[in-house]
Amino acid sequence: MPNDTEIMELPQLVLLEDFGGNFTEYIHAVYEFFKRDFIDSHPIYRGKRLGLKKHPLVEGKPYTFYHMTHSGDIENERILDLSRMERIRFPRPMIDNSLHPYLKVWENTRKNKKRILIWHENENYLVVLENREEYILPWTAYLVKQNHRKVKLYSEYDNYIKSRNRQ
Repeated sequence: MPNDTEIMELPQLVLLEDFGGNFTEYIHAVYEFFKRDFIDSHPIYRGKRLGLKKHPLVEGKPYTFYHMTHSGDIENERILDLSRMERIRFPRPMIDNSLHPYLKVWENTRKNKKRILIWHENENYLVVLENREEYILPWTAYLVKQNHRKVKLYSEYDNYIKSRNRQ
């Protein structure tokens, strides 16, 4: 069994340059990885199967794909994010292996929504799931780029662990 210092290996990045810079082929390949991991089969989070937020469709693709590959605070103005696209293969293994001791996993509430966060610290990659009690939705996933955001995540995780230890 791995220990908490043994880094969990993640799949290789999906790079635009591997498709000769052809963006059409690249987005198709990125979507195929997403489709394989979330539509053709379903991740399991600690024994609970994940659903998928399909609507509204964005360019004919499920909303979750849009959220995992685009960034921005205003929903209908989000833009393609290459760093998110490159890491499209990361969420599934992190969800399926959320008990790996290297991963930091905790719960929080944002905008009255119960969220589960899975953070791969070495990759600075965060997967966010929404806990709807009866089922779980993969919500978004992204590279944590800002230092202040990393500090906030550390603090939130530490507070979560401390509160659980007091119970």
